[in-house]
Amino acid sequence: MHKGFLLISTILGALSVILGAFGAHGLKKIVSEDVIPTFETAVRYQFYHVFALLAVAILYEKFSSKYLVYAGNSFLLGILLFSGSLYLITLLKATNTVGLKGIGIITPIGGLFFVAGWILLAIGIMQSSK
Repeated sequence: MHKGFLLISTILGALSVILGAFGAHGLKKIVSEDVIPTFETAVRYQFYHVFALLAVAILYEKFSSKYLVYAGNSFLLGILLFSGSLYLITLLKATNTVGLKGIGIITPIGGLFFVAGWILLAIGIMQSSK
């Protein structure tokens, strides 16, 4: 499982850099200034949790626990729901799409998955016999 997390984290890390560069150089041309912080938050939290996922993958070698797998999956779901919903909000505002205002409720659910991931990581390390 750790190789899967390693691979996914490298892909998501590269995507974080690409999206961050786009946000710094191209996004300002297509959205209003008030939307930029939403996009930046999405990229920042995605990048933070790429490193968390890398840590899970590396720690799995030493503390092979189902809780580390749960932590990694929680971080992935957090990235998808938290950052993904913020990217979607940015896209909707950039295209002046209306009717999907409820999408913002997904963001805090993603945040809860981030918190769960950190807690599960701690449990996985504490319950290891190594």
